[in-house]
Amino acid sequence: MTAVRTRGSLRRRLLLQLLLVAAILSVALYFTVRALAQQAAEITQDNILIASATAISEAVRAERGQILVDVPYSALSMLGSIAEERVFYRITADDLTVTGYDDLPAPSATFDAGNPVFATAIYREDEVRIAALPRRLTVGDETVILTVLVAQTRLGLAAVSLQISIAAAAAGIGFFVLSGALSWFATNNAMRPLNRLAQSVARRGPQDLSPVETSAPTELVPLLQSLNTFMGRLSASLARTEDFIAEAAHHVRTPLATVRTQSEIAMRSVRKPENKQILREVIRAADESSRSAGQLLDHAMVALRSDNLEKERLNVKELAQDVIRSISPTADLKDIRITCSGSDTIGSVEGDPILLQNALRNLLDNAVKYSPEDSVIKVEILQSGSSVRVDVIDEGRGLGDGDRKHLTERFGRGDNVRDIIGSGLGLTIVEEVMRAHGGTLELSDNPEKRGTCASISLPLA
Repeated sequence: MTAVRTRGSLRRRLLLQLLLVAAILSVALYFTVRALAQQAAEITQDNILIASATAISEAVRAERGQILVDVPYSALSMLGSIAEERVFYRITADDLTVTGYDDLPAPSATFDAGNPVFATAIYREDEVRIAALPRRLTVGDETVILTVLVAQTRLGLAAVSLQISIAAAAAGIGFFVLSGALSWFATNNAMRPLNRLAQSVARRGPQDLSPVETSAPTELVPLLQSLNTFMGRLSASLARTEDFIAEAAHHVRTPLATVRTQSEIAMRSVRKPENKQILREVIRAADESSRSAGQLLDHAMVALRSDNLEKERLNVKELAQDVIRSISPTADLKDIRITCSGSDTIGSVEGDPILLQNALRNLLDNAVKYSPEDSVIKVEILQSGSSVRVDVIDEGRGLGDGDRKHLTERFGRGDNVRDIIGSGLGLTIVEEVMRAHGGTLELSDNPEKRGTCASISLPLA
């Protein structure tokens, strides 16, 4: 059997792809949340700066040709309340400092009265955010551009950004963990139909080649159709093979029956003992060959009937007695006596009578074939728990020293019976019949003397 070459796990591949997507989305979520939150914090700082600048600008007035400034406390305190920040301000009139920090740089953008301008610069070794609010102010007979500059360090904003980054990272990790759990669940759910299909095929018996009938997603329909098509072709091929074997065996048995009949007629007319012995050997060889051909037919029949058993309630003892009567003529040729024992109260079983007769016949055929002349074959029928057991015990050569599991394989025979003609199909047929009926076949040594004990067990009806 060719080993299946695996190329990784489909489940693992799907899960890794989903986790990769979740990781990308988590990283994108982290940077998006961080950027939006930082932007919101900067906008908030800019709004407070412009509110402070507006409050200062409204406090500036002109009297008697002079510019008077009374910086309100609230204008600067609203900036210092955010965090431990440093606040700077400067008021200019036509680029001349009126009051405040004379070295506070103004934004390089062009001023337009009434429209605030923002900039970020390094001032006194700290990064500051500067808001400039220009407006026109009449001083005496002239109109000047009054500009209020308000600056604040960004230490608080950096602290807020760090908190936002930590929160965004936590949100990203949480999103990834949640996405991973959902991906694992989605992967298992997506693989469930494929697992059901695999289990449906695995539960089938070795002879079950009927189409797989199960609901499946659209993506699995082509696979299911291909599988059913393949099983249909395989079933047709096996049926043709079994038909060929059955037909070939039938054509072999017909001339063998003619040889046996002619040998029996010739044996009645000869007088010399040595001639009679030769004819007996011819009859026995014809019987063995006919039995082998019959076993080929039986094997083909078992393979065909196992999928559709025609079950009936059967009395095992009566079934065994019928088989014993049919095989007694062959046993008589070797002066072998077959006995049958068992209680009449043993429960019945449910099974295909033709197949069960076939299994018992093959066990008795083997017992007769390998038993010495003038010996006894015992057929014992027992009820054990919820099953009925039939023991066929002979006084033959036994099972030998080889692997006993090999004896039930097709064409498998023991090393101690190579000199006896046989097909090696008898026990194979018995085991297949037992498997089809939910029973078992066990091989052991004769507990009393040399020989074999072949036991079959069938569940009670």
